[in-house]
Amino acid sequence: MIDHQKTGSGASRWLLPWGKTDREGISRGRGEEPWNPLFAHLLDTAACAGELWDRYLSVSVRARLTEAFGDEDAVLARRVVMFFAALHDLGKASSCFLRRFGKRARYAKDAEALRRAGLQWETAARAARVPLATRLDAEPFARHEHMTAACLPRLLGCICYGCLGNGPRHEGLHTVATLLGGHHGHIPNADTIGNALKAARPRVWEPDHRAILDNLARLLDLDLTRLPHVVRPERPSALPLFAGLVVLADWAASDVSRFTYRSLDKPVEQWWDGSKRQAAQAVTDLYLEAWRPEPITWASMFTDTPNPLPFQAATMAALPADSSALVLIETDTGSGKTRLALSCAHHLARSCGHHGLYMAMPTRAATDQTAHEIRTFLGASLGSSTTANLAVVHHTASVTPLVHQLIDGARGVLGDVDSLSSLDSISDPTLERDDLAQESRIVLDPWYLLRYRGLVSPFGIGTVDQITLASQPSRHWFLRLFGLANKTVIIDEAHAYELFQRCLLSATISWLADAGASVVVLSATLPAHARQALITAWCSGHRTTPDTHDAAGPVTVVDQHGTVRRPAPIEQPEPTDTSVDLLPDPGPDELAESLLTEAAAGGIIAVVRNRVSSARDLYTALLKQATAYGWRSSEILLIHGQLLPRDRLPIEERITTLLGPHDDRHNRNPQRPQRLIVIGTQIIEQSLDIDADRLYTDLAPIDLLLQRRGRLHRHAVNDASRPASFQEARMTVLWNRDADDLPLVEPPAPRIDEPGNPDAYVYAPYTLAATWRALHQRADADCKFRISTPSDTRKLIDSVYAPPTATTSSLLGNLLTRTWSDWQAELADQDSNAHSRAFLPYSDGTPIEVTSLVSGEANGGGDNGPGERGSGSPGLAALSRLGDPTIDAILLYQQDDGELTYDAAGDFPADLRDHRAQETEETRAAHRAQQRALLGNTLAIPHSWFHGDNPLPPLDTWQPLPHSAVHHRATLVLSPTGSCIRGPEGRVTYHPSTGLVRLPPAEG
Repeated sequence: MIDHQKTGSGASRWLLPWGKTDREGISRGRGEEPWNPLFAHLLDTAACAGELWDRYLSVSVRARLTEAFGDEDAVLARRVVMFFAALHDLGKASSCFLRRFGKRARYAKDAEALRRAGLQWETAARAARVPLATRLDAEPFARHEHMTAACLPRLLGCICYGCLGNGPRHEGLHTVATLLGGHHGHIPNADTIGNALKAARPRVWEPDHRAILDNLARLLDLDLTRLPHVVRPERPSALPLFAGLVVLADWAASDVSRFTYRSLDKPVEQWWDGSKRQAAQAVTDLYLEAWRPEPITWASMFTDTPNPLPFQAATMAALPADSSALVLIETDTGSGKTRLALSCAHHLARSCGHHGLYMAMPTRAATDQTAHEIRTFLGASLGSSTTANLAVVHHTASVTPLVHQLIDGARGVLGDVDSLSSLDSISDPTLERDDLAQESRIVLDPWYLLRYRGLVSPFGIGTVDQITLASQPSRHWFLRLFGLANKTVIIDEAHAYELFQRCLLSATISWLADAGASVVVLSATLPAHARQALITAWCSGHRTTPDTHDAAGPVTVVDQHGTVRRPAPIEQPEPTDTSVDLLPDPGPDELAESLLTEAAAGGIIAVVRNRVSSARDLYTALLKQATAYGWRSSEILLIHGQLLPRDRLPIEERITTLLGPHDDRHNRNPQRPQRLIVIGTQIIEQSLDIDADRLYTDLAPIDLLLQRRGRLHRHAVNDASRPASFQEARMTVLWNRDADDLPLVEPPAPRIDEPGNPDAYVYAPYTLAATWRALHQRADADCKFRISTPSDTRKLIDSVYAPPTATTSSLLGNLLTRTWSDWQAELADQDSNAHSRAFLPYSDGTPIEVTSLVSGEANGGGDNGPGERGSGSPGLAALSRLGDPTIDAILLYQQDDGELTYDAAGDFPADLRDHRAQETEETRAAHRAQQRALLGNTLAIPHSWFHGDNPLPPLDTWQPLPHSAVHHRATLVLSPTGSCIRGPEGRVTYHPSTGLVRLPPAEG
């Protein structure tokens, strides 16, 4: 062993390789070193891994890692994992990495001083005989993490040919090294590692590498000779769990604001003491503490409902006492599924040691609304002395009001901090002062707003995309899976996902089962095959089979042994009767006239359209006729996804404030207006907890119609005050009629002059036709009928999703047969697409190996749009959902004096300065505020707008703005009236109420 202490001529040479440089000036600002020795960063990472092992990991994840790294000895496994986590950056002890000191300091604070420090370091390193190449700039390039993967197995005793020996290969050591080689996001393949071995010059650096390993093992009290015998990561989930833990420990340890750079004149024992102390504080500061809930009553968790409903109580009684579980809850909207899921998460945290929960929602808007409920639940269930981090995980999270409130909680203040000034009017009117004291313990550290970090928070809510990406090759896919695997994962609105998404969800569920996590799925009634697919995925992860295939719901509980329980008795809730009428769509003008007349004397009408253009056309028609019928424009609201977050969020907030429930659900919302018409797309169906007196909806698949019906007479407390004409729950289903009086459900075919229905681009034509048939069969001569839920729910869903049968109408039969065949072909493509992308932990019971978990830049980052940096290659990039991809574009306004602003009125100037020129605390804060503001002005443009008829000009023809903040981003500049004057000039227009509209090219 090379002496670990300082020698007479200075520090031992293995201590001289640097690991971090002070690009932000934080260390130098404290009067400390401009660079941190590599060994110091390794110690910091080891200490963080140890703290996370003790305080963050769930019981099951710790057990999986103990099995893989300790031969069932938890104390040994902890040391081994700390040791390997430290070695993630071993490859930095190489010429091709060390030559980078100060070479990329363009944006560093006092860049010239950092370059001088680099020259001083190199002089000292050469004097100490650090084996630097004579000409550093001539060294072959390899990434440092790949050099770690290349060098480590040999150093730990593998003598295979790839390790420059001629003996047997130690698969466990190579597996671990490969995983460490992926700590920057992509697990490398064998060729990448082999090429890195050549650049690493392992024989030249071996003395220094061995000194690092030996001294690290000494400080950890670890016998290196035991490693080949105890390192056996054979269970599939151990691979992403280990890789994710390493990344989290590295990221925490890389924060120079929490970890000091070490001086070479101090002994490494003192470094290690500092590492352990600072790691403990970092884990505390980042709220990386496992949930350890105390026993609590239902009434304490949900103060407005003192007792659970019968089905909720029966479900809780059916949960395993000491096993993870898959829980499927299929009940109507508004029945209490969310509260039951949260109660399940509390129970499973107590019984299984899960460290928290993540709730996956179908949309960003649904995420933002349900986050308030999660926040309230955590405030009630955590105990008075606990502070917890609640991450909101989606692309526009940083501009939502709740996120700002949570960040304020982390800073210990009330009020708006670092908010977008144009969003100041958005607040949470449901919070009383008494609530704030309790809920201020639910916080959000801004650290979790950075990409990939949200899921490692013990508590989180976000879109379902995070789960579908957790089993696909993409950057840091394993970190997503690691974050989820420690939790109870709740998946909401499962009925709303396409087959492609459901297949990816099933793959992730298999991984979660293998890792020992629990999953709660919330849905309207599922088709039998969809329910069985979820159960099979769960059992596959546990390498078992379900003991029955007769799981009919409404609640199904499956334990880790495949035992299926259906809690009984489940008392049926009070039936909900709805009067339904089928109405051929009269067009926007006639429909607008009917709506204005129907609610003239009072009433809340909601209209759900399948497409943005349909919603916009109806809204425009309503505004055109409003004055003539005595309506104010403020009594007509439009909400859809083609609005800027800056404009959409206030509309969402207004709708939920007016039509949502009172904080105390036993009381009527005092802000509920006398009359209102709300037009929206699926955002109403999936995202907003609102109560309408009357509902109109486009024809949609039956399960989604039933979900939309859940917004009708949703809050019983309003029943007594509904206008007389709306005392009965009534839903009108609008459908397009073809020449044969059948539903027009197939897409337009302009080449053969077939009109078609663009709704076919949203929903499978068969599901629309079969839904129309199921409803039409119930209708009387006036096309009216009644449905009663939940008693009719199962029959309706089964009749729609079953193959077509003979029908008295040959024309309808032909339509159903034709569209069924097309749909089955589409489903087969979706299934094949999903399975070709997804990693599965087991294939026919055989565990997946690390060589099958590789990814690369072609797989992308998982959440990048087409053409964005890091988006990957078409056909290989990870996808969270199918459908038309989108391109994120920034919309800015140009005032008459040339000033660029975020808003049409010109009240909020756009900050487009380059805040990276000097990395200081002030410029970093300004940069974050700038990015949040730009996010509030970012809109997803459908990729299809650039193709087919009426295409927009290609992105590369858009004249970029010269400002560095947006220079490499698609940017549209609008006049104050909303006309596009730069970018796709003259081809789009935008209005804060109606959103973005594509225009045809000007003639001539």
